[in-house]
Amino acid sequence: MGAVSTEPTNPFAPPSTYRSADAPVPGAATPEPRAPEPRSAEASSPQSRLPEPPVERQVASPQPYRPGYVQLEETTLPGDETGTRGSDASSPAADLPGVLFPQGPTDSWGRPVPERAPRRPRRALSAVWAVPLVVLSLLAGGAGGVLAERVLDSRPSDAALPEVVGAEDVGELRGVAAIAGAVLPSVVSIEVRSAQGEGTGSGFVLREDGYILTNNHVVAAAGDDAEIVVVFADGTEEAAEVVGRTSEYDLAVIKVEREGLTPLLLGDSDGVVVGDPVVAVGAPLGLQGTVTTGIVSALNRPVSAGSATDTAFINAIQTDAAINPGNSGGPLVNADGEVIGINSAIAQTPGAAAATGSIGLGFAIPSNQVRRTAEELIETGRATYPVIGVLLDQRYEGEGVQVLSEAQNGQQPVTPGGPAEKAGIVPGDVIVAIDGRPVTQADELIVAIRAKAPGDAVTLTVRTGDEDRDVRVVLDEFTSD
Repeated sequence: MGAVSTEPTNPFAPPSTYRSADAPVPGAATPEPRAPEPRSAEASSPQSRLPEPPVERQVASPQPYRPGYVQLEETTLPGDETGTRGSDASSPAADLPGVLFPQGPTDSWGRPVPERAPRRPRRALSAVWAVPLVVLSLLAGGAGGVLAERVLDSRPSDAALPEVVGAEDVGELRGVAAIAGAVLPSVVSIEVRSAQGEGTGSGFVLREDGYILTNNHVVAAAGDDAEIVVVFADGTEEAAEVVGRTSEYDLAVIKVEREGLTPLLLGDSDGVVVGDPVVAVGAPLGLQGTVTTGIVSALNRPVSAGSATDTAFINAIQTDAAINPGNSGGPLVNADGEVIGINSAIAQTPGAAAATGSIGLGFAIPSNQVRRTAEELIETGRATYPVIGVLLDQRYEGEGVQVLSEAQNGQQPVTPGGPAEKAGIVPGDVIVAIDGRPVTQADELIVAIRAKAPGDAVTLTVRTGDEDRDVRVVLDEFTSD
């Protein structure tokens, strides 16, 4: 198969088909040979010799007529009696049969150059037409400017950043934001100032007539000469005085002379389950109005806080919400904004000299315990707690907790006439469970009992020798100092 040219067709080339002189025309009959015509002496000279014309020249195919071109007739060379010569046989065009040549002026490619129409003389506008046109132009320009300005203002710029959504577009608060918005106005910061130094903590409004709840250890160091100042969410301050406090539960109630406060609702801590979302609010490190979130990570966690002579036993709610020094006394609230605990302690790394901040383990006093104790403190200034009337052996390492076998510091292992003696518990017995919940440490049994109220009944599983038995014990009342 022959090679095919890949060169693009020149659109400006003259519309003709050229062939070499000795190339046969496809589809045409081979011409008969004839004798050459005699030449003149001038034509035979080498200087004037030209290539001899072919025997016959035919058109490969007729070209379509194009406007601006003259269709030439098919012609043959002299001697072909059947052919006809063009209108101008002496013109070189007569030797190119079937070629279209333009009429009139052409450019270097042979394309016709359109003739320009003669210009008409300009006519000056009269004043009758000029004035309305000027006014119309001014009006159109002004309207176009206004329209363009509006279009440009409506089109976003390539460099424009997303606009910030304003508070009016946010709508009603949801989730943690709604909880914080409802709780924060009732949470206060407490500053204790004395000759020994200063300290801060948190608290919240318990009653609208000025009663505020906090931890005992926040105000315990105040003494008689200390000053307690309550800082409200709006920045106002009020002096406060201690109404009552108890180290056994690490709770205290103080009061300010202000009415119309918004109290927080105490929820039901017995309905809390592990995994519930919670929010801690307070003033950690003196940063008032701080909100942190987390979940309830454990329940009934035995926590003993304070000094050896002033120890609180808490059957605590454990949370991973960040609690730091200064959060003490602040509320731990549920998804409904109800107080389910009072933030009281944080876990420390073993061996640490002092608390360095939250490590994800914080503890809160359950709200049901808070409710009973706070009511007692407001009414009497003192709180009560339940006891079973036994001394526990802290050195015992076996299963359960053991009652001392001997008297200690003049106190009997089992209080004579107390609840334990009445239930048949004797020195050396081992208590392995309370209300069906196993206990392995002395603090676990203590906090489980402290979570009850005086007069409540509990069931203890007691082991004497190799025999286990369940006994019912009605808790006695003891009043805190």
